[in-house]
Amino acid sequence: MTEQELFEHLDAWENIEIIAASIQHDPTQFNTLVQLALNDTRQKSWRAAYLVDKIHDENPELLQPYLPALINQLKTETNASKRRHWLKLISMNKISGEQIGFLFDYCIETFTSGNEAVAVRVHAMQILYNISEIEPDLKPEVMQIIEQEMEFHPTAGIRSRGKKLATKLYKQIQNASD
Repeated sequence: MTEQELFEHLDAWENIEIIAASIQHDPTQFNTLVQLALNDTRQKSWRAAYLVDKIHDENPELLQPYLPALINQLKTETNASKRRHWLKLISMNKISGEQIGFLFDYCIETFTSGNEAVAVRVHAMQILYNISEIEPDLKPEVMQIIEQEMEFHPTAGIRSRGKKLATKLYKQIQNASD
């Protein structure tokens, strides 16, 4: 199936399950889907990102080769729905060392932005926590940022995830200082 044919099939929500089942068994089609999600700028191309996310739930190994491209896409992505899916997928996977610096800066900016959707901000917060697991010296800074956002920009999603992550960070910081 070509990118155009795939895009046309994605136009109808009732096709999503059928497309997902088909792509899970054909890695070349998954590549076509990822390329469509990354490179297409048409309004409904976010559905390709949604489908990548849905397939990742069942077959996370299919996404591994594309993680650097997803992270790189954040530099220019203007579609909020795609950013939500990319950050969610990144938060659920291992981050390589060379991507930590960019992701840390990007996620601080995204998490503290009042212009971003709550789901995008929550996934950015999770990535900040994940990075602090790789770089423990960042734990106090990440905890401070989370507490600041819970105080000054409280939403149900920010408070819910923020309390969980801040509690973990507090315990980890206390254990490290003992």
